[in-house]
Amino acid sequence: MNNVLSKKTTIARTAIIDAALLAAACLIPTLSHITALPLYMLNPMLLVLLAGMLAVRSRTNAFLLAVLLPVVSMLAVGMPTPLKALCMAAELLTIVGAYTTLQHLWKATATRPWASFAAIVAAMLCGKGVYYALKALVIAPAALVTTPVATQVAVALVAAALFCTAQYLIARRK
Repeated sequence: MNNVLSKKTTIARTAIIDAALLAAACLIPTLSHITALPLYMLNPMLLVLLAGMLAVRSRTNAFLLAVLLPVVSMLAVGMPTPLKALCMAAELLTIVGAYTTLQHLWKATATRPWASFAAIVAAMLCGKGVYYALKALVIAPAALVTTPVATQVAVALVAAALFCTAQYLIARRK
């Protein structure tokens, strides 16, 4: 009986966290329009996905979020556009797949933060490669890179550092 209750609690907790993350993904474009700040340059979908990977340690849930984040945002607020949502979903799926694979291969754990950092950075590079390859195929190549590369690199490195730090702190708490 306790096992069933525990499983229901876990599912409910995951659903609440995912709903909050999806709401955040929808609010970011709205905040960007209201404040006239180019928040898209901070790669908010990636940041929300990483938060989800930290909050719900389930590969299946991370894959689900990778698809839902751009799609729900597109349907709810019209951003990103359908073709860009496709590219973003492919990027996020690649990040989840590459990270979980590299995490296993490199034995990247919270207690091995450098391996975890290398795995998430490599996964983000793979994700960007997929994103730009798809974007070049389905969207005009003239608009291929809209966020400066230096900004993308800085955001990726800071996001990776925060992700690994949070992972380490979460593991220490247990």
